[in-house]
Amino acid sequence: MSIWIKIPQLSEIESHSQHTAASHMGISISRIGDDFIEGLMSVDHRTRQNMGLLHGGASVLFAETLGSVAANYCVDFSTHYCVGLDINANHVRRVEQGVVIGVARALHIGRSTQVWEIKICDNKNRLVSIARLTMAVVCRRESEE
Repeated sequence: MSIWIKIPQLSEIESHSQHTAASHMGISISRIGDDFIEGLMSVDHRTRQNMGLLHGGASVLFAETLGSVAANYCVDFSTHYCVGLDINANHVRRVEQGVVIGVARALHIGRSTQVWEIKICDNKNRLVSIARLTMAVVCRRESEE
């Protein structure tokens, strides 16, 4: 059973991501399921820290991007939108190169908040980071319509 109010389309997500932190960091959405969004991020000069490892902040940006995109497809965007309220992450494996894959899945979809779990793995499907993102569901004001 699908969780989406509006079915996410890869082309639409890509269009909305242009000229954002996500596009600057090379983040792309690669797959959408009935209850998840998957994305890719390269581990390169944009996302590594000075020791040559995937930067923890880049992992958090990746996680928040995936969760935020997913959250906004779970509300009627004409009346509501979602913004990040809190995020925490644990980094459990180092990555020096290649691509990491992130998958966002909802733990809770409520009227005023949503909670998302985002797992980031390396290309061997080993856990790199895990994040929990809380989103606030905000009602649009009439002046915004």
